[in-house]
Amino acid sequence: MTDFLDRYRLDGDVAVVTGGGRGIGAGIAKAFAAVGAAVVVAARRSDEIEAVAREINESGGRALAVTTDVTNLSALENLAGSAVEHFGALTVWVNNAGGSPMRMPSEELPREEWHRTIALNLTAVYEGSLVARRFMDRGAIINITSGAGTGPVPGSAHYGAAKAGVNSLTWTLAAEFAPEIRVNAVAPGAIPTEVMLEAVGKTEDQLDELLEEWKIPLGRLGTPDDIAACCVYLASDASSWVSGEIIRVGGGARPR
Repeated sequence: MTDFLDRYRLDGDVAVVTGGGRGIGAGIAKAFAAVGAAVVVAARRSDEIEAVAREINESGGRALAVTTDVTNLSALENLAGSAVEHFGALTVWVNNAGGSPMRMPSEELPREEWHRTIALNLTAVYEGSLVARRFMDRGAIINITSGAGTGPVPGSAHYGAAKAGVNSLTWTLAAEFAPEIRVNAVAPGAIPTEVMLEAVGKTEDQLDELLEEWKIPLGRLGTPDDIAACCVYLASDASSWVSGEIIRVGGGARPR
């Protein structure tokens, strides 16, 4: 049994997690470190990623904070290079940075928000994956997508279109990068992060309302740890025959 459980360990792996300073990204970074990976935590807010890296290091793990704007190709290349320079390799890349705080009818959406959303949620995933591939001999790329990419979500045409693109990239890159690199995606359900609450117009005091509106069969909202657990699986040898898949982690609720 011990040998089987070892398949979920990430000892010897070096993982980059974008958007790693808060919410789901911070949860993924901490979970990777807990199962043995060295972690490079990336985001634009230096104070947040430094706090996550410090927590990991103080807990006995290994982490490095690298301030990164994922919409800047040079910054992505620096991020990958920093991982290799500091930890000697790059084996896991998580495209987590993303989101859009705006929710409104398509006819009212500012063109600038369309371009910003596509750049952050789709182009950055594309460029990040290509950069990661150049630095990786083997390993896994994990894209954080959304149920908004698989069906209509009125008010989120821009975000949904970007995430539909992420789904397509996941399938295509899984085929192109095989067999050395596996590429999968995770679609979180209702995780009450700051960005999500802003997008749906809720506050921390309205979580019960959010739970009721989403009609989640398992009876609770999700947590970053729920998503992190799936990412550990997809990064580990336990999923060595899994690629090109989009896994929904949403408590049984339909995507929205």
